[in-house]
Amino acid sequence: MDKRIATLAQAVADIPDGASVMIGGFGGSGAPIELIHALIDRYLATGSPRNLTIINNNAGNGHVGIAAMIEQGMVAKMVCSFPRSADPRVFTDKYLAGEIALELVPQGTLAERIRAGGAGIPAFYTPTGFGTDLAKGKPVAEFDGRSYVQERWLKADFALIKAETGDHLGNLTYRMAARNFAPLMAMAAARTVVQVSRAVEPGGIDPEEVVTPGIFVDAIVTVPDPAQEEDLNRANAHHPKVTA
Repeated sequence: MDKRIATLAQAVADIPDGASVMIGGFGGSGAPIELIHALIDRYLATGSPRNLTIINNNAGNGHVGIAAMIEQGMVAKMVCSFPRSADPRVFTDKYLAGEIALELVPQGTLAERIRAGGAGIPAFYTPTGFGTDLAKGKPVAEFDGRSYVQERWLKADFALIKAETGDHLGNLTYRMAARNFAPLMAMAAARTVVQVSRAVEPGGIDPEEVVTPGIFVDAIVTVPDPAQEEDLNRANAHHPKVTA
């Protein structure tokens, strides 16, 4: 039951070509930068994984994190709510060149689709998107005089998330807003890999404070001082590093 993994490289070693990967984060809040960069490093060394479907709130900023994955050509499709954010040039250039696909999902619908995936609910109805291009081809039904669009659950092969504290059994807590999509993604993915800032022994987390139970977690790697996407972008960072 000990779910600790020694290195970031080992934590992402099983992600294959063509996998669907949920990545936690609301912008940089809760983004597992080190796991993402470890996956990029593996790609640069081996050429795999490629043709990934990435599910996240946005499509990356600058040249780090998800944006760096897109820049390296690892991502075939983005499923997200905000493809245009603070510095979306990498995604924008790839999209306009026809090198990446986009499935645009309203933010609340994205969260509920992921939650439904984890809860085993194949579909649900929402008024969001009715009468727009986002509803084209989807079943519509009327309830109490209002039209609703059917949305399908959203599941993934892997989830990469960041937590504040985790014990060896995989029980997790989060730091404030960094929680965002992570608990939902942990439930909706077939395999969940977590980077934690602080690892504790079983019993080191008050059971009343556990947000994600260990049953939804498959691997934990400790990153004591995780990078923050916004800080990296303010420093004009690139991954991999650009050398003169």
